[in-house]
Amino acid sequence: MSTKILIVGGVAGGASAAAKARRTNESANIVIIEKGPYVSFANCGLPYYVGDTIQDRDELLLQTPERFWNRFRVRVHTLHEALKIDRNEKCLLVRNLVTQEVTSHPYDKLILAPGAGAIVPDIPGIHAKNIFTVKTVPDSDKIKSFLQNHPSQHALVIGGGFIGLETAEALKNRGLQVTIVEKAPQILPPFDPDMARLIAFHLQEKDVRIIADDGIQLFHQTGELSKEAELESGKRLPMDIAILSIGVRPELKLAREAGLEIGGTGGIAVNDRQQTSDPDIYAAGDAVESIHLVTGKRARIPLAGPANKQGRVAGANAGGGDLHFLGALGTAIVESLGITAGKTGLTEHEAKSHGFHYFVSLTHPLDHAGYYPGAEALHIKLVVEQKTGKLLGAQIVGEQGVDKRIDVLATALHGRMTVKDLEQLDLAYAPQFNSAKGPVIMAGFVASNTLRGEVKTITSDELKTKMETNTSLQLLDVRTTEEYQEAHLPQACLIPVDELRDHLQELDFFQETVVYCRVGLRGYLAARILLQHGFTNVYNLTGGLLSHPSSVS
Repeated sequence: MSTKILIVGGVAGGASAAAKARRTNESANIVIIEKGPYVSFANCGLPYYVGDTIQDRDELLLQTPERFWNRFRVRVHTLHEALKIDRNEKCLLVRNLVTQEVTSHPYDKLILAPGAGAIVPDIPGIHAKNIFTVKTVPDSDKIKSFLQNHPSQHALVIGGGFIGLETAEALKNRGLQVTIVEKAPQILPPFDPDMARLIAFHLQEKDVRIIADDGIQLFHQTGELSKEAELESGKRLPMDIAILSIGVRPELKLAREAGLEIGGTGGIAVNDRQQTSDPDIYAAGDAVESIHLVTGKRARIPLAGPANKQGRVAGANAGGGDLHFLGALGTAIVESLGITAGKTGLTEHEAKSHGFHYFVSLTHPLDHAGYYPGAEALHIKLVVEQKTGKLLGAQIVGEQGVDKRIDVLATALHGRMTVKDLEQLDLAYAPQFNSAKGPVIMAGFVASNTLRGEVKTITSDELKTKMETNTSLQLLDVRTTEEYQEAHLPQACLIPVDELRDHLQELDFFQETVVYCRVGLRGYLAARILLQHGFTNVYNLTGGLLSHPSSVS
């Protein structure tokens, strides 16, 4: 008899599982049970549909039940909710949400891909008719319908993560005044504060208001609509529409009630074949745990890339194959109003929390050759293991070229490369695409200089601490007189790098010295000059003043 494979949930994990199960086993009987009206849609594209960048709604529908049947002979039941797993009888209880009829479906192999639902906090006024989430196609339909029927001026985006920033762009493009409210101290909480700050500056220049370190306490509702939001600080904000993008919570009810193991990170525990604690039940997508490829520890990484690969592995193995999913790096990218941020691996904060001994290296190269028109700065942060030089993580912010470089660094991470390996990369160069010493290679040069001990570096936060505690610190600005007069760090003396050799006698050879410039290159040159003229304790401010904006006077 043919193998009966039931799949709970569609979208990335479930749809990938169904297609791979069929490619693995032509004779299997494969059925998808999907609670929503659509089995496979581009949920990452929803903010762009709201903002009219994607105008044809059908473009969001990647597969339909009809297409699944015609191509894969997979039967899809939309608007059907999985209620209960009977592991002893190996059957799934399902409710038809249209007729309310409950039926029992036997299985040989079961794949759970329930995903994660949008977090909706239990606060007064949250259910007003002008407060929405952006998780499904119907969610987006409701937002577009509301904006068409209710002329709106003030929009609140609650949560400044990936979806929040994309939604802020969508609403801004529709002509609304947008305020982002983020409870964490910064927008983009998955990034380090110094990198998130660059995004915040850009959005504020685009007239997006950002309120961080404050949360929503309640919505003041008048009739069916809310016209004002009150923050935990007591501040009140006018609103015509609000979008909740606080985050997602894994859908675990089915798995938990079936007695499947739930891991310490709050996801369904699976092995590298995507098997749960029941060997006949597999799981994939936002509801499962993964292995983080840098730490080797379990983590929840609710992203589309891992979900698709996990679904593929689960489908193959349920169909009789033997595939493995080894883990993920958490590589992600977001763009909002012309600024892009990408990350892979560990942030500095994460490296510290996991007990790594590390250093950070900051560079600000142009995305392509400066003599070719249109070059823009990239801000690159590497997190590097102290002794080995192994890359632990990277973050990049810029207006163009971020995607290309973060993917190179993600590949380097996957290959367990060191920053010395980055120095040796052979990457494509033509002036409109790259520099001969491209941004990733340049980041490798700078980090490797630190690794080899050619220069000691100091971060912005470390320098602030030194300036507060070390009254004898020798702070040296090696930029030009014009740059110094425009802005400089307090107590810094000016000696331009091109004049430094002629003024060494004005400095204390034995005093702790920190040199800085705008981006770090002239500071590095100055540090090398000082070290080779007998100075004993010299640091270069990594990333220069571009990475240390708050203390400039």
